[in-house]
Amino acid sequence: MPMSPTHTIAAVDLGSNSFRLQVARVVDDQVYPLDALKDTVRFAAALDNRDELDEKGQTRALAALARFGERLRGMPREHVRVVATNTLRVARNAADFLPKAEAALGFPIEVIAGREEARLIYIGAAHSLPASKEKRLVVDIGGGSTEFIVGQQFKPLKTESLLMGCVSYSLKFFPDGKLTARAFRDAELAARSELQAIVQDFNQAHWQLAIGTSGTARSLSDIMELNDLSSGGITLDGMEKLRAIMLKAGHIDAVQLNGLRADRRPVLPGGFAIMAAVFAELGVEKMGITLGALRDGVLYDLLGRQHHRDLRDVTVTQFKRRYHIDMAQQARVSALAETFYRQMAHSLQIDPEADLNLLLWAARLHEIGLTVSHSSYHKHSAYILQHADMPGFSSHEQARLALLVLGHKGGLKKLGSGHAPDRWARVMALRLAVLCCRSRIDREPPPISLAAIKNGFSLSAPDDWLAANPLTHTALIQEAEEWREIGQSLSLSPNFGRWDKAGA
Repeated sequence: MPMSPTHTIAAVDLGSNSFRLQVARVVDDQVYPLDALKDTVRFAAALDNRDELDEKGQTRALAALARFGERLRGMPREHVRVVATNTLRVARNAADFLPKAEAALGFPIEVIAGREEARLIYIGAAHSLPASKEKRLVVDIGGGSTEFIVGQQFKPLKTESLLMGCVSYSLKFFPDGKLTARAFRDAELAARSELQAIVQDFNQAHWQLAIGTSGTARSLSDIMELNDLSSGGITLDGMEKLRAIMLKAGHIDAVQLNGLRADRRPVLPGGFAIMAAVFAELGVEKMGITLGALRDGVLYDLLGRQHHRDLRDVTVTQFKRRYHIDMAQQARVSALAETFYRQMAHSLQIDPEADLNLLLWAARLHEIGLTVSHSSYHKHSAYILQHADMPGFSSHEQARLALLVLGHKGGLKKLGSGHAPDRWARVMALRLAVLCCRSRIDREPPPISLAAIKNGFSLSAPDDWLAANPLTHTALIQEAEEWREIGQSLSLSPNFGRWDKAGA
Protein backbone atom coordinates (compact mmCIF):
# COMPACT_ATOMS: atom_id res chain seq x y z
CA MET A 1 0.00 0.00 0.00
CA PRO A 2 1.49 3.40 -0.98
CA MET A 3 2.37 5.63 1.94
CA SER A 4 0.96 9.13 2.03
CA PRO A 5 3.31 11.98 3.03
CA THR A 6 1.35 12.25 6.28
CA HIS A 7 0.15 9.11 8.02
CA THR A 8 0.01 7.42 11.42
CA ILE A 9 2.19 4.53 12.59
CA ALA A 10 2.38 2.67 15.89
CA ALA A 11 4.84 0.55 17.84
CA VAL A 12 4.05 -1.86 20.66
CA ASP A 13 6.81 -3.00 23.02
CA LEU A 14 5.92 -6.08 25.06
CA GLY A 15 8.65 -5.77 27.67
CA SER A 16 9.35 -7.98 30.65
CA ASN A 17 8.27 -5.24 33.07
CA SER A 18 5.92 -3.00 31.11
CA PHE A 19 3.88 -3.14 27.92
CA ARG A 20 4.05 0.13 25.98
CA LEU A 21 2.22 1.52 22.98
CA GLN A 22 3.44 4.54 21.04
CA VAL A 23 1.37 6.10 18.26
CA ALA A 24 3.06 8.68 16.07
CA ARG A 25 2.34 10.89 13.09
CA VAL A 26 4.76 10.85 10.19
CA VAL A 27 5.28 14.15 8.40
CA ASP A 28 8.04 14.49 5.81
CA ASP A 29 9.91 11.47 7.18
CA GLN A 30 9.84 12.87 10.71
CA VAL A 31 8.09 11.07 13.58
CA TYR A 32 5.91 13.13 15.94
CA PRO A 33 4.37 11.41 19.00
CA LEU A 34 0.59 11.46 19.15
CA ASP A 35 -0.42 9.07 21.90
CA ALA A 36 1.16 6.67 24.38
CA LEU A 37 -0.13 3.94 26.66
CA LYS A 38 1.71 1.99 29.34
CA ASP A 39 0.69 -1.01 31.43
CA THR A 40 3.01 -2.36 34.13
CA VAL A 41 2.29 -6.02 33.52
CA ARG A 42 5.50 -7.27 35.19
CA PHE A 43 5.50 -10.07 32.66
CA ALA A 44 8.79 -11.63 33.79
CA ALA A 45 7.24 -12.28 37.21
CA ALA A 46 4.71 -14.55 35.49
CA LEU A 47 7.42 -17.12 34.69
CA ASP A 48 7.29 -20.07 37.08
CA ASN A 49 10.17 -22.34 38.04
CA ARG A 50 9.72 -24.24 34.76
CA ASP A 51 9.95 -21.02 32.72
CA GLU A 52 6.28 -21.21 31.80
CA LEU A 53 3.90 -18.25 31.93
CA ASP A 54 1.37 -18.76 34.71
CA GLU A 55 -2.35 -18.17 34.21
CA LYS A 56 -2.49 -14.95 36.26
CA GLY A 57 0.36 -13.43 34.29
CA GLN A 58 -1.24 -14.39 31.00
CA THR A 59 -4.55 -12.87 32.10
CA ARG A 60 -2.84 -9.57 33.01
CA ALA A 61 -1.03 -9.52 29.68
CA LEU A 62 -4.14 -10.31 27.61
CA ALA A 63 -6.13 -7.59 29.37
CA ALA A 64 -3.43 -5.04 28.57
CA LEU A 65 -3.27 -6.18 24.96
CA ALA A 66 -7.03 -5.87 24.60
CA ARG A 67 -6.80 -2.24 25.76
CA PHE A 68 -4.00 -1.55 23.30
CA GLY A 69 -6.01 -3.32 20.60
CA GLU A 70 -8.90 -0.92 21.05
CA ARG A 71 -6.57 2.06 20.48
CA LEU A 72 -5.05 0.45 17.39
CA ARG A 73 -8.34 -0.69 15.90
CA GLY A 74 -8.72 0.38 12.30
CA MET A 75 -5.03 1.02 11.64
CA PRO A 76 -3.58 -0.76 8.57
CA ARG A 77 -1.54 -3.82 9.46
CA GLU A 78 1.55 -2.47 7.69
CA HIS A 79 1.44 0.68 9.87
CA VAL A 80 1.82 -1.25 13.14
CA ARG A 81 4.75 -3.28 14.44
CA VAL A 82 4.61 -5.28 17.66
CA VAL A 83 7.76 -6.67 19.26
CA ALA A 84 8.16 -8.93 22.29
CA THR A 85 11.38 -9.25 24.25
CA ASN A 86 13.05 -11.52 26.78
CA THR A 87 10.07 -13.04 28.60
CA LEU A 88 8.59 -14.44 25.42
CA ARG A 89 12.06 -15.44 24.25
CA VAL A 90 12.50 -17.72 27.24
CA ALA A 91 8.90 -18.79 28.04
CA ARG A 92 8.48 -22.46 27.19
CA ASN A 93 4.77 -22.01 26.52
CA ALA A 94 5.18 -18.90 24.37
CA ALA A 95 3.80 -20.77 21.34
CA ASP A 96 0.54 -21.41 23.23
CA PHE A 97 0.28 -17.83 24.48
CA LEU A 98 1.07 -15.96 21.27
CA PRO A 99 -2.12 -16.86 19.30
CA LYS A 100 -4.25 -15.64 22.22
CA ALA A 101 -2.14 -12.49 22.49
CA GLU A 102 -2.44 -11.74 18.77
CA ALA A 103 -6.19 -12.26 18.92
CA ALA A 104 -6.50 -9.82 21.83
CA LEU A 105 -4.31 -7.20 20.17
CA GLY A 106 -5.48 -7.66 16.61
CA PHE A 107 -1.96 -7.60 15.14
CA PRO A 108 0.89 -10.12 14.70
CA ILE A 109 3.58 -10.20 17.38
CA GLU A 110 7.29 -10.61 16.60
CA VAL A 111 9.50 -12.18 19.27
CA ILE A 112 12.84 -10.50 18.60
CA ALA A 113 16.31 -11.76 19.51
CA GLY A 114 18.40 -9.96 22.10
CA ARG A 115 20.79 -8.37 19.61
CA GLU A 116 17.91 -7.25 17.41
CA GLU A 117 16.37 -5.66 20.49
CA ALA A 118 19.69 -3.91 21.14
CA ARG A 119 19.83 -2.61 17.57
CA LEU A 120 16.32 -1.16 17.79
CA ILE A 121 17.07 0.39 21.20
CA TYR A 122 20.08 2.16 19.74
CA ILE A 123 18.06 3.51 16.80
CA GLY A 124 15.51 4.94 19.26
CA ALA A 125 18.19 6.39 21.50
CA ALA A 126 20.19 7.89 18.63
CA HIS A 127 17.16 9.73 17.26
CA SER A 128 16.57 11.37 20.65
CA LEU A 129 20.17 12.45 21.25
CA PRO A 130 21.96 15.55 19.90
CA ALA A 131 24.05 15.01 16.79
CA SER A 132 27.56 13.99 17.82
CA LYS A 133 30.57 12.16 16.40
CA GLU A 134 31.38 10.63 19.80
CA LYS A 135 31.08 6.90 20.25
CA ARG A 136 28.33 6.13 22.75
CA LEU A 137 27.70 3.28 25.11
CA VAL A 138 23.92 2.79 25.42
CA VAL A 139 22.67 0.61 28.28
CA ASP A 140 19.04 -0.52 28.57
CA ILE A 141 18.18 -2.45 31.74
CA GLY A 142 14.87 -4.15 31.05
CA GLY A 143 12.74 -6.46 33.11
CA GLY A 144 14.40 -9.70 32.01
CA SER A 145 17.43 -8.73 29.96
CA THR A 146 19.92 -5.89 29.61
CA GLU A 147 21.06 -4.63 26.24
CA PHE A 148 24.41 -2.99 25.50
CA ILE A 149 25.29 -1.08 22.36
CA VAL A 150 28.34 0.86 21.26
CA GLY A 151 27.40 3.12 18.37
CA GLN A 152 28.27 6.28 16.54
CA GLN A 153 25.66 8.72 15.25
CA PHE A 154 22.83 6.49 13.93
CA LYS A 155 24.90 3.33 13.45
CA PRO A 156 25.19 0.60 16.08
CA LEU A 157 28.71 -0.83 15.94
CA LYS A 158 28.50 -3.55 18.62
CA THR A 159 25.38 -5.04 20.18
CA GLU A 160 24.92 -7.52 23.01
CA SER A 161 22.14 -8.78 25.27
CA LEU A 162 22.63 -10.39 28.68
CA LEU A 163 20.07 -12.42 30.60
CA MET A 164 19.63 -10.16 33.63
CA GLY A 165 16.88 -7.65 34.33
CA CYS A 166 15.33 -5.58 37.08
CA VAL A 167 12.34 -7.91 37.53
CA SER A 168 14.27 -11.18 37.46
CA TYR A 169 17.02 -9.88 39.76
CA SER A 170 14.58 -8.32 42.22
CA LEU A 171 12.67 -11.61 42.45
CA LYS A 172 15.84 -13.67 42.79
CA PHE A 173 17.90 -11.60 45.23
CA PHE A 174 15.28 -9.46 47.01
CA PRO A 175 12.21 -11.76 47.03
CA ASP A 176 10.83 -10.51 50.35
CA GLY A 177 11.75 -6.86 49.77
CA LYS A 178 14.51 -6.90 52.41
CA LEU A 179 17.49 -4.72 51.52
CA THR A 180 20.65 -6.16 53.06
CA ALA A 181 24.33 -5.76 52.30
CA ARG A 182 24.56 -9.45 51.49
CA ALA A 183 21.64 -9.31 49.04
CA PHE A 184 23.18 -6.35 47.19
CA ARG A 185 26.58 -8.05 47.19
CA ASP A 186 25.19 -11.30 45.77
CA ALA A 187 23.12 -9.49 43.11
CA GLU A 188 26.00 -7.27 42.00
CA LEU A 189 28.48 -10.15 41.88
CA ALA A 190 26.03 -12.16 39.76
CA ALA A 191 25.64 -9.23 37.36
CA ARG A 192 29.39 -8.63 37.23
CA SER A 193 29.92 -12.28 36.40
CA GLU A 194 27.52 -11.93 33.44
CA LEU A 195 29.29 -8.77 32.31
CA GLN A 196 32.66 -10.50 32.16
CA ALA A 197 31.63 -11.98 28.81
CA ILE A 198 31.41 -8.53 27.16
CA VAL A 199 33.91 -6.37 29.08
CA GLN A 200 36.57 -6.61 26.40
CA ASP A 201 34.30 -5.08 23.73
CA PHE A 202 32.29 -2.64 25.86
CA ASN A 203 34.73 -1.13 28.37
CA GLN A 204 35.60 2.58 28.49
CA ALA A 205 38.28 2.21 25.81
CA HIS A 206 35.54 1.80 23.18
CA TRP A 207 33.33 4.85 23.86
CA GLN A 208 33.39 8.46 25.04
CA LEU A 209 29.85 8.89 26.39
CA ALA A 210 27.60 6.56 28.43
CA ILE A 211 23.82 6.79 27.98
CA GLY A 212 21.06 5.02 29.88
CA THR A 213 17.58 4.45 28.53
CA SER A 214 14.26 2.89 29.63
CA GLY A 215 12.75 2.47 33.09
CA THR A 216 15.62 1.57 35.41
CA ALA A 217 18.05 4.19 34.12
CA ARG A 218 15.40 6.91 34.04
CA SER A 219 14.18 6.01 37.51
CA LEU A 220 17.69 6.06 38.99
CA SER A 221 18.39 9.40 37.32
CA ASP A 222 15.15 10.94 38.57
CA ILE A 223 15.79 9.72 42.13
CA MET A 224 19.34 11.07 42.19
CA GLU A 225 18.42 14.47 40.79
CA LEU A 226 15.29 14.96 42.93
CA ASN A 227 17.10 13.94 46.12
CA ASP A 228 20.28 15.91 45.45
CA LEU A 229 22.33 12.75 45.06
CA SER A 230 23.78 13.97 41.76
CA SER A 231 23.76 17.17 39.74
CA GLY A 232 22.48 15.37 36.63
CA GLY A 233 22.11 11.82 35.35
CA ILE A 234 23.53 8.81 37.17
CA THR A 235 26.92 9.19 38.86
CA LEU A 236 29.21 6.81 40.72
CA ASP A 237 28.98 8.97 43.84
CA GLY A 238 25.19 9.09 43.54
CA MET A 239 25.02 5.30 43.31
CA GLU A 240 26.96 4.93 46.56
CA LYS A 241 24.69 7.43 48.31
CA LEU A 242 21.56 5.67 47.06
CA ARG A 243 22.89 2.30 48.21
CA ALA A 244 23.43 3.73 51.72
CA ILE A 245 19.86 5.10 51.80
CA MET A 246 18.37 1.75 50.80
CA LEU A 247 20.47 -0.19 53.31
CA LYS A 248 19.45 2.19 56.08
CA ALA A 249 15.75 1.72 55.18
CA GLY A 250 16.17 -2.07 55.35
CA HIS A 251 13.07 -2.83 53.28
CA ILE A 252 11.92 -1.55 49.92
CA ASP A 253 8.57 -0.44 51.37
CA ALA A 254 10.40 1.77 53.87
CA VAL A 255 12.45 3.60 51.22
CA GLN A 256 11.28 7.21 51.02
CA LEU A 257 12.69 9.00 48.00
CA ASN A 258 11.44 11.76 45.76
CA GLY A 259 10.87 10.46 42.23
CA LEU A 260 10.42 6.81 43.21
CA ARG A 261 7.18 5.82 41.47
CA ALA A 262 4.98 3.08 42.83
CA ASP A 263 5.41 0.93 39.71
CA ARG A 264 9.22 1.11 39.97
CA ARG A 265 9.52 0.48 43.72
CA PRO A 266 9.37 -3.37 43.63
CA VAL A 267 12.07 -3.61 40.94
CA LEU A 268 14.39 -0.83 42.15
CA PRO A 269 16.90 -3.03 44.05
CA GLY A 270 17.41 -5.47 41.17
CA GLY A 271 17.82 -2.67 38.66
CA PHE A 272 20.19 -0.81 40.98
CA ALA A 273 22.38 -3.91 41.42
CA ILE A 274 22.71 -4.38 37.66
CA MET A 275 23.54 -0.70 37.13
CA ALA A 276 26.15 -0.83 39.92
CA ALA A 277 27.76 -3.81 38.19
CA VAL A 278 27.74 -1.95 34.86
CA PHE A 279 29.53 1.01 36.45
CA ALA A 280 32.10 -1.27 38.06
CA GLU A 281 32.86 -3.60 35.14
CA LEU A 282 32.63 -1.19 32.19
CA GLY A 283 34.35 1.73 33.90
CA VAL A 284 31.36 4.10 33.85
CA GLU A 285 31.61 7.12 36.15
CA LYS A 286 28.69 9.15 34.83
CA MET A 287 25.72 8.18 32.66
CA GLY A 288 23.41 10.54 30.84
CA ILE A 289 19.77 9.70 30.10
CA THR A 290 17.71 9.70 26.92
CA LEU A 291 13.98 9.19 26.48
CA GLY A 292 14.40 7.32 23.20
CA ALA A 293 14.11 3.56 23.62
CA LEU A 294 12.93 0.35 21.97
CA ARG A 295 9.50 1.53 20.83
CA ASP A 296 11.02 4.64 19.26
CA GLY A 297 13.51 2.46 17.41
CA VAL A 298 10.65 0.26 16.20
CA LEU A 299 8.86 3.34 14.84
CA TYR A 300 11.90 4.53 12.88
CA ASP A 301 12.62 1.01 11.63
CA LEU A 302 9.00 0.68 10.53
CA LEU A 303 9.25 4.00 8.73
CA GLY A 304 12.36 2.76 6.94
CA ARG A 305 10.54 -0.38 5.75
CA GLN A 306 7.73 1.74 4.35
CA HIS A 307 10.23 3.78 2.38
CA HIS A 308 12.01 0.68 1.02
CA ARG A 309 14.95 1.02 3.39
CA ASP A 310 14.40 -2.37 4.97
CA LEU A 311 17.35 -3.53 7.08
CA ARG A 312 16.37 -7.12 6.33
CA ASP A 313 17.38 -6.59 2.70
CA VAL A 314 20.73 -5.24 3.88
CA THR A 315 21.20 -8.30 6.10
CA VAL A 316 20.43 -10.67 3.22
CA THR A 317 22.96 -8.87 1.04
CA GLN A 318 25.60 -9.14 3.77
CA PHE A 319 24.89 -12.86 4.20
CA LYS A 320 25.28 -13.45 0.47
CA ARG A 321 28.73 -11.89 0.63
CA ARG A 322 29.73 -13.57 3.89
CA TYR A 323 28.81 -17.05 2.67
CA HIS A 324 30.15 -16.55 -0.89
CA ILE A 325 26.85 -17.14 -2.63
CA ASP A 326 26.84 -17.79 -6.38
CA MET A 327 25.23 -14.47 -7.29
CA ALA A 328 24.13 -15.51 -10.76
CA GLN A 329 22.48 -18.69 -9.47
CA GLN A 330 20.61 -16.98 -6.64
CA ALA A 331 19.31 -14.42 -9.14
CA ARG A 332 18.04 -17.19 -11.47
CA VAL A 333 16.35 -19.08 -8.64
CA SER A 334 14.83 -15.90 -7.17
CA ALA A 335 13.33 -14.78 -10.47
CA LEU A 336 11.87 -18.19 -11.27
CA ALA A 337 10.53 -18.76 -7.75
CA GLU A 338 8.76 -15.41 -7.93
CA THR A 339 7.22 -16.34 -11.30
CA PHE A 340 5.90 -19.65 -9.96
CA TYR A 341 4.54 -18.04 -6.79
CA ARG A 342 2.70 -15.36 -8.73
CA GLN A 343 1.13 -18.06 -10.91
CA MET A 344 -0.22 -19.86 -7.85
CA ALA A 345 -1.31 -16.68 -6.05
CA HIS A 346 -4.17 -16.20 -8.52
CA SER A 347 -5.61 -19.68 -7.94
CA LEU A 348 -5.07 -19.30 -4.17
CA GLN A 349 -6.88 -15.95 -4.30
CA ILE A 350 -4.16 -14.26 -2.27
CA ASP A 351 -2.24 -11.04 -2.77
CA PRO A 352 0.83 -12.03 -4.82
CA GLU A 353 2.87 -9.57 -2.74
CA ALA A 354 1.90 -11.36 0.49
CA ASP A 355 5.07 -12.78 2.03
CA LEU A 356 6.81 -12.57 -1.35
CA ASN A 357 9.86 -11.12 0.38
CA LEU A 358 10.14 -14.26 2.53
CA LEU A 359 10.31 -16.40 -0.61
CA LEU A 360 12.85 -14.12 -2.28
CA TRP A 361 15.07 -14.03 0.81
CA ALA A 362 14.94 -17.83 0.96
CA ALA A 363 15.82 -18.11 -2.74
CA ARG A 364 18.78 -15.76 -2.29
CA LEU A 365 20.11 -17.58 0.77
CA HIS A 366 19.21 -21.22 0.12
CA GLU A 367 22.82 -22.17 -0.68
CA ILE A 368 24.64 -20.53 2.24
CA GLY A 369 25.14 -23.97 3.79
CA LEU A 370 27.50 -24.92 0.96
CA THR A 371 30.25 -23.13 2.90
CA VAL A 372 29.88 -25.83 5.57
CA SER A 373 29.43 -28.92 3.40
CA HIS A 374 27.91 -29.90 0.06
CA SER A 375 26.34 -32.94 1.69
CA SER A 376 22.97 -31.98 3.19
CA TYR A 377 23.82 -28.32 2.59
CA HIS A 378 20.14 -27.39 2.86
CA LYS A 379 20.18 -28.49 6.50
CA HIS A 380 23.26 -26.37 7.18
CA SER A 381 21.59 -23.42 5.43
CA ALA A 382 18.47 -23.79 7.57
CA TYR A 383 20.52 -24.07 10.77
CA ILE A 384 22.45 -20.89 10.02
CA LEU A 385 19.28 -18.95 9.19
CA GLN A 386 17.57 -20.20 12.35
CA HIS A 387 20.39 -19.38 14.76
CA ALA A 388 22.52 -16.58 13.28
CA ASP A 389 22.15 -12.95 14.32
CA MET A 390 20.16 -11.41 11.47
CA PRO A 391 19.56 -7.68 12.08
CA GLY A 392 16.03 -6.64 11.15
CA PHE A 393 14.56 -10.14 11.39
CA SER A 394 12.41 -11.34 14.26
CA SER A 395 12.92 -14.83 15.69
CA HIS A 396 9.66 -15.93 14.07
CA GLU A 397 10.74 -14.62 10.68
CA GLN A 398 14.05 -16.44 10.97
CA ALA A 399 12.24 -19.66 11.87
CA ARG A 400 9.93 -19.35 8.84
CA LEU A 401 12.86 -18.52 6.57
CA ALA A 402 14.84 -21.49 7.87
CA LEU A 403 11.91 -23.88 7.38
CA LEU A 404 11.37 -22.70 3.82
CA VAL A 405 15.06 -23.17 2.99
CA LEU A 406 15.08 -26.57 4.68
CA GLY A 407 12.26 -27.64 2.38
CA HIS A 408 13.84 -26.57 -0.90
CA LYS A 409 15.21 -30.07 -1.51
CA GLY A 410 14.88 -33.60 -0.18
CA GLY A 411 11.85 -35.13 1.50
CA LEU A 412 8.96 -32.96 2.65
CA LYS A 413 8.04 -34.85 5.83
CA LYS A 414 10.67 -32.89 7.75
CA LEU A 415 8.54 -29.74 7.35
CA GLY A 416 5.72 -31.16 9.45
CA SER A 417 2.04 -30.76 8.68
CA GLY A 418 -0.75 -28.27 9.15
CA HIS A 419 0.74 -25.49 7.02
CA ALA A 420 -1.58 -23.06 5.24
CA PRO A 421 -1.87 -23.38 1.43
CA ASP A 422 0.14 -20.21 0.81
CA ARG A 423 3.06 -21.66 2.81
CA TRP A 424 3.04 -24.84 0.76
CA ALA A 425 2.90 -22.66 -2.35
CA ARG A 426 6.15 -20.92 -1.35
CA VAL A 427 7.79 -24.30 -0.74
CA MET A 428 6.60 -25.50 -4.15
CA ALA A 429 7.79 -22.34 -5.88
CA LEU A 430 11.27 -22.59 -4.37
CA ARG A 431 11.64 -26.33 -4.99
CA LEU A 432 10.64 -26.05 -8.65
CA ALA A 433 12.87 -23.03 -9.19
CA VAL A 434 15.89 -24.90 -7.79
CA LEU A 435 15.01 -27.98 -9.83
CA CYS A 436 14.68 -26.03 -13.09
CA CYS A 437 17.92 -24.08 -12.49
CA ARG A 438 20.02 -27.17 -11.88
CA SER A 439 22.22 -26.52 -14.93
CA ARG A 440 23.34 -23.20 -13.37
CA ILE A 441 23.37 -21.43 -16.74
CA ASP A 442 21.26 -18.60 -18.11
CA ARG A 443 18.48 -19.73 -20.42
CA GLU A 444 14.86 -19.03 -21.22
CA PRO A 445 12.42 -19.59 -18.31
CA PRO A 446 10.74 -23.00 -18.54
CA PRO A 447 7.23 -22.92 -20.07
CA ILE A 448 5.67 -24.46 -16.99
CA SER A 449 2.14 -23.55 -15.90
CA LEU A 450 1.53 -23.96 -12.19
CA ALA A 451 -1.68 -23.56 -10.22
CA ALA A 452 -2.90 -24.39 -6.73
CA ILE A 453 -5.73 -26.90 -6.45
CA LYS A 454 -7.46 -28.52 -3.50
CA ASN A 455 -4.84 -30.28 -1.35
CA GLY A 456 -2.09 -29.70 -3.85
CA PHE A 457 -0.95 -28.27 -7.15
CA SER A 458 -1.38 -28.72 -10.88
CA LEU A 459 1.56 -28.51 -13.28
CA SER A 460 1.68 -28.70 -17.07
CA ALA A 461 4.32 -28.14 -19.76
CA PRO A 462 4.47 -28.46 -23.59
CA ASP A 463 5.31 -31.87 -25.09
CA ASP A 464 8.27 -30.62 -27.10
CA TRP A 465 9.84 -28.95 -24.05
CA LEU A 466 9.48 -32.13 -22.00
CA ALA A 467 11.11 -34.17 -24.76
CA ALA A 468 14.00 -31.71 -24.98
CA ASN A 469 14.56 -31.74 -21.21
CA PRO A 470 14.40 -35.39 -20.10
CA LEU A 471 16.38 -34.79 -16.88
CA THR A 472 13.97 -32.12 -15.67
CA HIS A 473 11.03 -34.24 -16.90
CA THR A 474 12.12 -37.16 -14.73
CA ALA A 475 12.81 -34.88 -11.76
CA LEU A 476 9.28 -33.46 -11.98
CA ILE A 477 7.79 -36.95 -11.89
CA GLN A 478 9.90 -37.72 -8.82
CA GLU A 479 8.78 -34.42 -7.28
CA ALA A 480 5.14 -35.48 -7.63
CA GLU A 481 5.97 -38.60 -5.61
CA GLU A 482 7.54 -36.50 -2.84
CA TRP A 483 4.33 -34.49 -2.48
CA ARG A 484 2.18 -37.65 -2.46
CA GLU A 485 4.28 -38.86 0.49
CA ILE A 486 2.85 -36.06 2.66
CA GLY A 487 -0.72 -36.27 1.37
CA GLN A 488 -0.40 -33.35 -1.05
CA SER A 489 -0.97 -33.89 -4.75
CA LEU A 490 1.14 -32.58 -7.59
CA SER A 491 -1.10 -33.23 -10.55
CA LEU A 492 0.91 -33.58 -13.76
CA SER A 493 -0.51 -33.39 -17.27
CA PRO A 494 -1.04 -36.74 -19.07
CA ASN A 495 2.14 -36.14 -21.06
CA PHE A 496 4.23 -36.83 -17.99
CA GLY A 497 2.85 -40.32 -17.42
CA ARG A 498 2.98 -41.36 -21.10
CA TRP A 499 6.56 -40.18 -21.52
CA ASP A 500 7.61 -41.91 -18.30
CA LYS A 501 6.19 -45.27 -19.45
CA ALA A 502 7.67 -44.95 -22.90
CA GLY A 503 11.03 -43.91 -21.56
CA ALA A 504 11.08 -46.80 -19.14
